Amino acid sequence: MKEPKRILFVSQQIYPFLDTETPIRLRNRQLPECFQSKGFETRTFMPKFGDINERRNQLHEVIRLSGINLIISGSDHPLLIKVASIQSARIQIYFIDNDVYFHRRKGLVDAEGQEFKDNDERCIFFARGVLETVKKLRWTPDIIYCSGWMSALVPLYVKKAYHDTPFFANTKVVLSLDDEEYATPFSPKFVDKLLVNGMMQSDVRSIAGLPVGYEDLMRLAIDNSDAVVLDSPVVNTRLCNYLHNSGKTTLPYNEGNSNEELVTFCNTLLETE
Repeated sequence: MKEPKRILFVSQQIYPFLDTETPIRLRNRQLPECFQSKGFETRTFMPKFGDINERRNQLHEVIRLSGINLIISGSDHPLLIKVASIQSARIQIYFIDNDVYFHRRKGLVDAEGQEFKDNDERCIFFARGVLETVKKLRWTPDIIYCSGWMSALVPLYVKKAYHDTPFFANTKVVLSLDDEEYATPFSPKFVDKLLVNGMMQSDVRSIAGLPVGYEDLMRLAIDNSDAVVLDSPVVNTRLCNYLHNSGKTTLPYNEGNSNEELVTFCNTLLETE
């Protein structure tokens, strides 16, 4: 019997764990259920922001997956993995947690609406945490679907940090572009923070030595993705132009864009191997 295809969803935000229902949050909630109904195995990850109610959502720590330390800027940061179920959809959501980066702070901005100064490190921790956990699960995805700028380093790590290992060797990466951007550029030191064993300075030449704005980060993500989905009616025009010139396989946005269309898109991507 043929093994089912596997898709890993790496999502910045998912409803109902973040209370306000938005189109992106709802879509990230619906996609794993849709792919499962089409015969895929799925895994879904998101950050465990401090405003996610653990008791109400029945989160619990997965001890066997927790305990990895990720070194960022010379400091060890323990990785905690928590999980919750959406019973009606029969899916589980894995949460990337850490006391400093996520557990004690809500979302991406502070009480005054200012973006956290270490959002760059939170972005690194989230991407590396997801990939290290999937490796620990020994669950190799055929496709990784990245939604939200906090997932934007996943394509880079898959294609550059793990390029010479068999685990992700045949994995396709699909990047979703939406209309939610961050305003404050990351520090020029961002490049030094994100590099891990197996990567070279040339892998991040496009952002080296510069403040890294949203467009810079997402161009890097486009460069390292196999395909791109436009997931909002309004996507940064300069990024759309860059995407067009890149020649990447693209699923355009349209008003009636359905989850089933994305399933077809991903199946076609796998058939082109």
